[in-house]
Amino acid sequence: MRRRELLKYAGATALAAPFIRAARADQASIKVGVVGAKTGPLAPGAAATFFPPWQLWAHQVNQAGGLKLKDGPRKVELIEYDDHTQPAEAIKALERLASIDKADWIVGLYSTGFNIATVPTFAKLGYPQIPVACVTDLGSELIKKNPRLFFANGTITQYTSAVIDVLKKLRDGGQIGNKVAMVNVADEYGIESSNISKKLFPAAGFDIVFDKSYPLGTQDYTPVIKAAKGTNPDAFIAWSYPPDTFGLTDQAKIENFNVKVYYNGIGCAFAGFSGKYGGAAENVIGFGGIPDNERTRAFLKLHKEVTGVDADYNACPYFYANGQTLTQAFEGAGTMDRDAVSAYLKSHTFKTLIGEVDLRSQLQNIAYTVGQWQNGFFKSVAGVGVPESDLVPARVKTSWA
Repeated sequence: MRRRELLKYAGATALAAPFIRAARADQASIKVGVVGAKTGPLAPGAAATFFPPWQLWAHQVNQAGGLKLKDGPRKVELIEYDDHTQPAEAIKALERLASIDKADWIVGLYSTGFNIATVPTFAKLGYPQIPVACVTDLGSELIKKNPRLFFANGTITQYTSAVIDVLKKLRDGGQIGNKVAMVNVADEYGIESSNISKKLFPAAGFDIVFDKSYPLGTQDYTPVIKAAKGTNPDAFIAWSYPPDTFGLTDQAKIENFNVKVYYNGIGCAFAGFSGKYGGAAENVIGFGGIPDNERTRAFLKLHKEVTGVDADYNACPYFYANGQTLTQAFEGAGTMDRDAVSAYLKSHTFKTLIGEVDLRSQLQNIAYTVGQWQNGFFKSVAGVGVPESDLVPARVKTSWA
């Protein structure tokens, strides 16, 4: 969805709508609202990467006896609502959480567009907002007017520049040339990524030989892949969401699109990507990635054991780290008072799965930006504010065999 279509919902009022309640209220509990897509085009991504990490977080907090606040330990109750992949429904859910459920906290929504569209709603309702599933260059502008808004991911420029850096290393090594075919989903993330790419790729000496946008919910990617293949590019870049990440890849295999660098956007880091494509996924690069070490492997194992869902190699670790940050902020402040928690976030750093998170500027310092499927693990090959030891060199892809 384009930005203007999303922002028009910012003043929407609460209306009757179907919601999903995760659990019955408990007077002694801390109520935490989780709003995301359980139906509609964004539902597969939210089901894989958004709801499970918050369920794991609540489980661990409650297993430990609850959040340790000044008035005693308080267990967490999650209240999950379905936004149906509709901005208006997301706003209704947020307003219901505030007015009817009296939620103590509401976590950021799923998808860049929805998080940006609901910034005014969070501010109006008086809740801090910490978007994780949100990659945008609008953060610096938005935090100027929103003192309780924190962005817990990188920027579009950081993610785009990282892709370019990976390509430059391969080009400098004589492994690829300068021709790039690029496509994007016509939603906030895809549009913003495409617009920035059109400036940064040529500036880095790359020639964009194909540029195509397609609607969210597209079913047939045959024309897109055929046309891209026809330009004989060295690299194919898709600023895509999960359904199209899989749809484009399906078609690339059918068309035997053996480009040397094949990049997918969001969804490439899903465990299901490797599960579906097996050896054909080898050396595909994409959005995200995590370091392959004991810490992350322990997290992947724990996530599966508790939620029954395989964690992906990007968003799940980020949401889990955000939960760790919130636990430390709630307990450090000793209260769920929103001003006190916001002040704590602005004055401390937090030890998490992905590293020492610093939100004091309201913009997160850590971003694992590019990953690559290598030997069944989506390993980090580029990042911002991460140790070099967490990264591995990128490799070219020779075929889909």
